[in-house]
Amino acid sequence: MTAVNNVRHWLLAPVLLLMILLGGCDIGNKWGDEKGREEGTLKVISSIVPLSYFVERVGGEHVAVSVMVPPGGNPHSYEPTPQQMVQLGEASVFVKAGSGVEFELDWMPRMMSLNGDLQVCNASEGVELQPIKRHAAAHKAQHYHAQFDPHFWLTPLNGVRIARNVERALVAADPANAAAYKANAGALVAELEMLDKEIRTTFGGVTKKRFLVFHPAWGYYANAYGLEQIAVEEEGKSLTPLQMQRVIQQAAAHRISVIFVSPQSSESQAAAIASEVGAKLGRVDALAYDYQANLRNATRAFVESMQ
Repeated sequence: MTAVNNVRHWLLAPVLLLMILLGGCDIGNKWGDEKGREEGTLKVISSIVPLSYFVERVGGEHVAVSVMVPPGGNPHSYEPTPQQMVQLGEASVFVKAGSGVEFELDWMPRMMSLNGDLQVCNASEGVELQPIKRHAAAHKAQHYHAQFDPHFWLTPLNGVRIARNVERALVAADPANAAAYKANAGALVAELEMLDKEIRTTFGGVTKKRFLVFHPAWGYYANAYGLEQIAVEEEGKSLTPLQMQRVIQQAAAHRISVIFVSPQSSESQAAAIASEVGAKLGRVDALAYDYQANLRNATRAFVESMQ
Protein backbone atom coordinates (compact mmCIF):
# COMPACT_ATOMS: atom_id res chain seq x y z
CA MET A 1 0.00 0.00 0.00
CA THR A 2 1.44 3.44 -0.98
CA ALA A 3 2.23 6.25 1.42
CA VAL A 4 -0.56 8.31 -0.17
CA ASN A 5 -3.08 5.56 0.54
CA ASN A 6 -1.86 5.25 4.11
CA VAL A 7 -2.37 8.98 4.67
CA ARG A 8 -5.78 8.81 3.06
CA HIS A 9 -6.96 5.95 5.29
CA TRP A 10 -5.65 7.49 8.51
CA LEU A 11 -7.31 10.82 7.66
CA LEU A 12 -10.55 8.93 7.13
CA ALA A 13 -10.55 7.54 10.67
CA PRO A 14 -11.90 10.66 12.47
CA VAL A 15 -14.71 10.95 9.91
CA LEU A 16 -15.68 7.32 10.43
CA LEU A 17 -15.58 7.77 14.19
CA LEU A 18 -17.97 10.70 13.89
CA MET A 19 -20.30 8.55 11.78
CA ILE A 20 -20.25 5.90 14.50
CA LEU A 21 -21.14 8.43 17.19
CA LEU A 22 -23.94 9.95 15.14
CA GLY A 23 -25.35 6.55 14.13
CA GLY A 24 -28.35 6.25 11.84
CA CYS A 25 -26.44 4.52 9.08
CA ASP A 26 -28.13 1.69 7.20
CA ILE A 27 -25.39 -0.95 7.06
CA GLY A 28 -27.48 -3.30 4.96
CA ASN A 29 -26.69 -6.68 6.53
CA LYS A 30 -27.84 -9.04 9.25
CA TRP A 31 -27.51 -6.36 11.92
CA GLY A 32 -30.20 -4.38 10.14
CA ASP A 33 -32.91 -6.96 10.80
CA GLU A 34 -35.00 -7.21 13.94
CA LYS A 35 -33.04 -10.14 15.37
CA GLY A 36 -29.74 -8.30 14.97
CA ARG A 37 -31.04 -5.40 17.02
CA GLU A 38 -32.37 -7.41 19.96
CA GLU A 39 -30.85 -6.38 23.22
CA GLY A 40 -28.29 -8.95 24.35
CA THR A 41 -27.48 -10.30 20.87
CA LEU A 42 -23.72 -10.42 20.48
CA LYS A 43 -22.52 -8.58 17.37
CA VAL A 44 -19.63 -10.36 15.71
CA ILE A 45 -17.64 -9.59 12.57
CA SER A 46 -15.57 -12.20 10.75
CA SER A 47 -12.90 -11.15 8.30
CA ILE A 48 -13.77 -13.78 5.66
CA VAL A 49 -16.83 -15.82 4.77
CA PRO A 50 -15.70 -19.29 5.99
CA LEU A 51 -15.10 -17.95 9.51
CA SER A 52 -18.68 -16.66 9.66
CA TYR A 53 -19.85 -20.29 9.34
CA PHE A 54 -18.05 -21.14 12.58
CA VAL A 55 -19.38 -18.09 14.38
CA GLU A 56 -22.95 -18.91 13.38
CA ARG A 57 -22.64 -22.59 14.27
CA VAL A 58 -21.08 -21.90 17.68
CA GLY A 59 -23.04 -18.73 18.46
CA GLY A 60 -26.44 -19.91 17.26
CA GLU A 61 -29.31 -17.60 18.13
CA HIS A 62 -27.17 -15.55 20.48
CA VAL A 63 -25.05 -13.87 17.80
CA ALA A 64 -25.53 -11.63 14.78
CA VAL A 65 -22.69 -12.09 12.30
CA SER A 66 -21.37 -9.91 9.51
CA VAL A 67 -18.44 -10.46 7.14
CA MET A 68 -15.83 -7.91 6.09
CA VAL A 69 -14.72 -9.51 2.79
CA PRO A 70 -17.99 -10.37 1.01
CA PRO A 71 -18.62 -13.44 -1.17
CA GLY A 72 -16.56 -13.08 -4.31
CA GLY A 73 -14.19 -10.58 -2.67
CA ASN A 74 -10.46 -11.17 -2.61
CA PRO A 75 -8.94 -11.12 0.92
CA HIS A 76 -5.52 -10.42 -0.57
CA SER A 77 -6.59 -7.00 -1.88
CA TYR A 78 -9.90 -6.06 -0.25
CA GLU A 79 -10.47 -2.68 1.43
CA PRO A 80 -13.44 -2.21 3.81
CA THR A 81 -16.17 0.26 2.92
CA PRO A 82 -16.93 3.23 5.21
CA GLN A 83 -20.20 1.49 6.15
CA GLN A 84 -18.27 -1.56 7.30
CA MET A 85 -15.99 0.58 9.43
CA VAL A 86 -19.07 2.10 11.06
CA GLN A 87 -20.32 -1.40 11.74
CA LEU A 88 -16.99 -2.29 13.27
CA GLY A 89 -17.56 0.37 15.90
CA GLU A 90 -20.72 -1.46 17.02
CA ALA A 91 -19.18 -4.94 17.21
CA SER A 92 -18.14 -6.81 20.34
CA VAL A 93 -15.95 -9.48 18.69
CA PHE A 94 -13.86 -9.57 15.54
CA VAL A 95 -12.82 -13.03 14.27
CA LYS A 96 -9.70 -12.81 12.15
CA ALA A 97 -7.86 -15.53 10.25
CA GLY A 98 -4.58 -14.40 11.81
CA SER A 99 -2.53 -16.31 9.25
CA GLY A 100 -1.12 -13.56 7.07
CA VAL A 101 -4.18 -12.49 5.05
CA GLU A 102 -3.15 -9.15 3.55
CA PHE A 103 -6.49 -7.51 4.29
CA GLU A 104 -6.03 -8.11 8.02
CA LEU A 105 -2.39 -7.05 8.06
CA ASP A 106 -3.24 -3.75 6.37
CA TRP A 107 -6.38 -2.90 8.33
CA MET A 108 -6.17 -4.29 11.88
CA PRO A 109 -4.42 -1.22 13.39
CA ARG A 110 -7.09 1.09 11.95
CA MET A 111 -9.88 -1.23 13.04
CA MET A 112 -8.63 -1.21 16.61
CA SER A 113 -8.29 2.58 16.55
CA LEU A 114 -12.03 2.83 15.83
CA ASN A 115 -13.08 0.38 18.54
CA GLY A 116 -10.66 0.01 21.40
CA ASP A 117 -13.04 -2.33 23.23
CA LEU A 118 -13.23 -4.79 20.35
CA GLN A 119 -12.28 -8.34 21.36
CA VAL A 120 -10.19 -10.05 18.68
CA CYS A 121 -10.39 -13.80 18.18
CA ASN A 122 -7.44 -15.29 16.30
CA ALA A 123 -9.04 -18.22 14.50
CA SER A 124 -5.66 -19.77 13.66
CA GLU A 125 -4.41 -19.91 17.26
CA GLY A 126 -2.92 -23.36 17.86
CA VAL A 127 -2.66 -24.16 14.15
CA GLU A 128 0.77 -25.05 12.77
CA LEU A 129 1.02 -22.64 9.86
CA GLN A 130 2.78 -23.83 6.70
CA PRO A 131 5.31 -21.81 4.70
CA ILE A 132 4.26 -20.96 1.18
CA LYS A 133 5.95 -23.05 -1.47
CA ARG A 134 7.33 -20.81 -4.20
CA HIS A 135 9.29 -21.06 -7.42
CA ALA A 136 12.70 -19.42 -7.09
CA ALA A 137 12.86 -19.00 -10.87
CA ALA A 138 11.75 -20.78 -13.99
CA HIS A 139 13.23 -24.28 -14.38
CA LYS A 140 14.73 -24.19 -10.87
CA ALA A 141 13.73 -26.33 -7.90
CA GLN A 142 11.04 -25.08 -5.55
CA HIS A 143 12.05 -23.84 -2.12
CA TYR A 144 10.45 -22.30 0.92
CA HIS A 145 10.39 -18.68 1.97
CA ALA A 146 9.59 -17.44 5.47
CA GLN A 147 6.00 -16.52 4.66
CA PHE A 148 2.99 -18.55 5.74
CA ASP A 149 0.16 -19.92 3.66
CA PRO A 150 -2.97 -18.17 5.00
CA HIS A 151 -5.49 -20.84 3.88
CA PHE A 152 -5.33 -22.93 7.06
CA TRP A 153 -9.10 -23.36 7.39
CA LEU A 154 -9.34 -25.85 4.52
CA THR A 155 -8.93 -28.99 6.62
CA PRO A 156 -11.55 -30.28 9.09
CA LEU A 157 -9.05 -30.75 11.92
CA ASN A 158 -7.96 -27.14 11.59
CA GLY A 159 -11.68 -26.43 11.57
CA VAL A 160 -11.80 -28.03 15.01
CA ARG A 161 -9.21 -25.46 16.17
CA ILE A 162 -11.30 -22.66 14.71
CA ALA A 163 -14.44 -23.90 16.48
CA ARG A 164 -12.66 -24.01 19.83
CA ASN A 165 -11.09 -20.58 19.33
CA VAL A 166 -14.47 -19.07 18.44
CA GLU A 167 -16.04 -20.82 21.43
CA ARG A 168 -13.52 -19.25 23.81
CA ALA A 169 -14.01 -15.80 22.31
CA LEU A 170 -17.80 -15.93 22.54
CA VAL A 171 -17.74 -17.26 26.10
CA ALA A 172 -15.38 -14.45 27.12
CA ALA A 173 -17.56 -11.80 25.49
CA ASP A 174 -20.90 -13.25 26.64
CA PRO A 175 -20.50 -15.48 29.73
CA ALA A 176 -24.26 -15.62 30.26
CA ASN A 177 -24.62 -17.90 27.22
CA ALA A 178 -21.46 -19.94 27.82
CA ALA A 179 -23.33 -23.24 28.11
CA ALA A 180 -24.94 -22.79 24.70
CA TYR A 181 -21.65 -21.86 23.05
CA LYS A 182 -19.89 -24.87 24.53
CA ALA A 183 -22.66 -27.26 23.50
CA ASN A 184 -22.77 -25.88 19.95
CA ALA A 185 -18.99 -26.06 19.62
CA GLY A 186 -18.95 -29.64 20.87
CA ALA A 187 -21.52 -30.69 18.28
CA LEU A 188 -19.59 -28.96 15.49
CA VAL A 189 -16.29 -30.52 16.55
CA ALA A 190 -17.85 -33.99 16.41
CA GLU A 191 -19.09 -33.32 12.87
CA LEU A 192 -15.68 -32.05 11.74
CA GLU A 193 -13.87 -35.07 13.15
CA MET A 194 -16.26 -37.33 11.26
CA LEU A 195 -15.71 -35.28 8.10
CA ASP A 196 -11.95 -35.74 8.43
CA LYS A 197 -12.39 -39.52 8.63
CA GLU A 198 -14.75 -39.44 5.66
CA ILE A 199 -12.23 -37.57 3.49
CA ARG A 200 -9.38 -39.89 4.51
CA THR A 201 -11.49 -42.88 3.55
CA THR A 202 -12.38 -41.30 0.20
CA PHE A 203 -8.71 -40.88 -0.73
CA GLY A 204 -7.76 -44.30 0.62
CA GLY A 205 -8.13 -46.05 -2.72
CA VAL A 206 -6.75 -43.24 -4.89
CA THR A 207 -3.31 -43.91 -6.37
CA LYS A 208 -2.83 -40.71 -8.35
CA LYS A 209 -2.09 -38.03 -5.76
CA ARG A 210 -1.52 -34.78 -7.71
CA PHE A 211 -3.95 -32.00 -8.54
CA LEU A 212 -3.35 -28.63 -10.21
CA VAL A 213 -4.93 -25.41 -8.95
CA PHE A 214 -4.54 -21.92 -10.32
CA HIS A 215 -4.51 -20.24 -6.89
CA PRO A 216 -2.42 -22.07 -4.25
CA ALA A 217 -5.13 -22.31 -1.59
CA TRP A 218 -5.19 -26.07 -0.96
CA GLY A 219 -1.77 -26.74 0.55
CA TYR A 220 -3.04 -27.61 4.03
CA TYR A 221 -5.64 -29.91 2.52
CA ALA A 222 -3.02 -31.62 0.34
CA ASN A 223 -0.66 -32.15 3.27
CA ALA A 224 -3.44 -33.49 5.48
CA TYR A 225 -4.41 -36.21 2.99
CA GLY A 226 -1.08 -37.15 1.41
CA LEU A 227 -1.64 -35.25 -1.83
CA GLU A 228 0.49 -32.91 -3.91
CA GLN A 229 -0.85 -29.51 -4.86
CA ILE A 230 0.66 -28.09 -8.04
CA ALA A 231 -0.04 -24.35 -8.05
CA VAL A 232 0.02 -22.04 -11.06
CA GLU A 233 -0.28 -18.58 -9.57
CA GLU A 234 2.19 -16.79 -7.29
CA GLU A 235 1.25 -13.79 -5.15
CA GLY A 236 -1.83 -13.09 -7.27
CA LYS A 237 0.26 -11.95 -10.25
CA SER A 238 -0.32 -12.79 -13.90
CA LEU A 239 2.12 -15.31 -15.27
CA THR A 240 4.95 -14.34 -17.57
CA PRO A 241 5.30 -16.31 -20.83
CA LEU A 242 8.22 -18.21 -19.29
CA GLN A 243 6.14 -19.13 -16.23
CA MET A 244 3.26 -20.19 -18.46
CA GLN A 245 5.59 -22.52 -20.36
CA ARG A 246 6.89 -24.02 -17.11
CA VAL A 247 3.36 -24.75 -15.89
CA ILE A 248 2.35 -26.25 -19.25
CA GLN A 249 5.37 -28.56 -19.18
CA GLN A 250 4.64 -29.57 -15.59
CA ALA A 251 0.96 -30.25 -16.31
CA ALA A 252 1.84 -32.33 -19.35
CA ALA A 253 4.51 -34.30 -17.48
CA HIS A 254 2.04 -35.21 -14.73
CA ARG A 255 -0.81 -35.89 -17.18
CA ILE A 256 -3.05 -33.35 -15.51
CA SER A 257 -6.61 -33.58 -16.81
CA VAL A 258 -8.22 -30.79 -14.76
CA ILE A 259 -7.03 -27.32 -13.78
CA PHE A 260 -8.96 -25.99 -10.82
CA VAL A 261 -9.89 -22.31 -10.61
CA SER A 262 -11.64 -20.31 -7.91
CA PRO A 263 -14.37 -17.64 -8.19
CA GLN A 264 -11.85 -15.02 -7.02
CA SER A 265 -9.34 -15.69 -9.83
CA SER A 266 -9.28 -14.85 -13.52
CA GLU A 267 -9.85 -17.88 -15.73
CA SER A 268 -8.10 -16.62 -18.87
CA GLN A 269 -4.60 -17.93 -18.16
CA ALA A 270 -5.93 -21.14 -16.65
CA ALA A 271 -8.01 -21.69 -19.80
CA ALA A 272 -4.93 -21.12 -21.98
CA ILE A 273 -2.95 -23.71 -20.03
CA ALA A 274 -5.84 -26.17 -20.15
CA SER A 275 -6.07 -25.75 -23.92
CA GLU A 276 -2.36 -26.44 -24.36
CA VAL A 277 -2.39 -29.70 -22.39
CA GLY A 278 -5.88 -30.93 -23.30
CA ALA A 279 -7.26 -30.43 -19.80
CA LYS A 280 -10.57 -29.00 -18.68
CA LEU A 281 -11.36 -26.39 -16.05
CA GLY A 282 -12.76 -27.42 -12.68
CA ARG A 283 -14.00 -25.13 -9.92
CA VAL A 284 -13.28 -25.19 -6.20
CA ASP A 285 -13.86 -22.34 -3.77
CA ALA A 286 -11.59 -21.77 -0.78
CA LEU A 287 -13.95 -19.08 0.55
CA ALA A 288 -17.37 -20.72 0.40
CA TYR A 289 -19.75 -20.27 3.34
CA ASP A 290 -21.07 -23.82 3.77
CA TYR A 291 -17.82 -25.19 5.16
CA GLN A 292 -18.57 -28.89 5.36
CA ALA A 293 -20.47 -29.12 2.08
CA ASN A 294 -17.69 -27.19 0.39
CA LEU A 295 -14.98 -29.60 1.57
CA ARG A 296 -17.09 -32.55 0.44
CA ASN A 297 -17.58 -30.95 -2.98
CA ALA A 298 -13.86 -30.19 -3.31
CA THR A 299 -12.96 -33.74 -2.28
CA ARG A 300 -15.30 -35.17 -4.88
CA ALA A 301 -13.85 -32.89 -7.58
CA PHE A 302 -10.23 -33.71 -6.70
CA VAL A 303 -10.89 -37.45 -6.64
CA GLU A 304 -12.61 -37.33 -10.02
CA SER A 305 -9.64 -35.43 -11.48
CA MET A 306 -7.29 -38.18 -10.27
CA GLN A 307 -9.06 -41.04 -12.03
